[in-house]
Amino acid sequence: MNTKTNTSKKKFQDPYNTLSGDERAYVDFESLKTLWVNTGTLCNIECINCYIESGPRNDRLMYIKASELSPFLNEIEQDLLGTSEIGFTGGEPFMNRDIIPMLRDVLSRDFKALVLTNAMRPMQNRKKELLALKNRFGDKLKIRVSVDHYMPEKHEQERGKGSWGVMIEGLKFLSNEGFNVDVAGRTPWQENEEDIRSGYCELFTENKISINAFDPVALTLFPEMDENIDVPEITTACWDILGVSPKNMMCANSRMLVKRKHEKKPVLTACTLVPYDKEFEMGNTIGDSLKAVWLNHPHCAAFCVLGGGACSAS
Repeated sequence: MNTKTNTSKKKFQDPYNTLSGDERAYVDFESLKTLWVNTGTLCNIECINCYIESGPRNDRLMYIKASELSPFLNEIEQDLLGTSEIGFTGGEPFMNRDIIPMLRDVLSRDFKALVLTNAMRPMQNRKKELLALKNRFGDKLKIRVSVDHYMPEKHEQERGKGSWGVMIEGLKFLSNEGFNVDVAGRTPWQENEEDIRSGYCELFTENKISINAFDPVALTLFPEMDENIDVPEITTACWDILGVSPKNMMCANSRMLVKRKHEKKPVLTACTLVPYDKEFEMGNTIGDSLKAVWLNHPHCAAFCVLGGGACSAS
């Protein structure tokens, strides 16, 4: 996978300067609000436009074990980093056999846990274990379900035929059982936000799903990511021009733990969007990773700076 594919082939090459010679924007580390854990790139489905190319055959990022996550949680506690949230993404996190032990470890340490899932069979096979976690830890466990569109045909356009019904079944289970649940949608269909939220509102009402579609946290609408679309490079001057603060970028307050195939130990990356790119590898300990990040990738511009995207729970 070429993580720098772009219609303008010369962009996003120099880490510190744009093609025009201007100083590339960078983001200073602020605080580690969220530690993300990529549980592995294997997934039960293969979406059309998955930025990480997850699927039944992609094991480029291997399953992380509970014993591999634990030292990083220890480091957070020992160094008093003030981290409030541990996020789990994939692939499909519930395919990792250690997901429940990892969640139990995280929640037992009084962190909040956020799990991103498609709510299909891998999650539903863990109903009993999930209910036990909810009964013990309550709303400290949040589950975010990917519902790409409020219309079945558009959701299945991305996730494949037959993906809608089983997802709705999983989402209704979470809502009916009182889980702290929210939804992530996508915006590639050129609809305005009000219409999108109204469409989701009808979906939730029809299925008796307790989610407020007009709450931007309960229903997060993510900008689309496509590395083949030409996007502008972000310079240091852009912060003032756009009225955007680098402190609000994902890499100012989060890092992601990944375990690449054929590597013995997990490493930290700048954020959830660039798991394969060695340029965004930040070290083997959290302490090593807490440094500035130069925005030398199309996703930095399209998703974070221009799209306003963020993956945490708040």
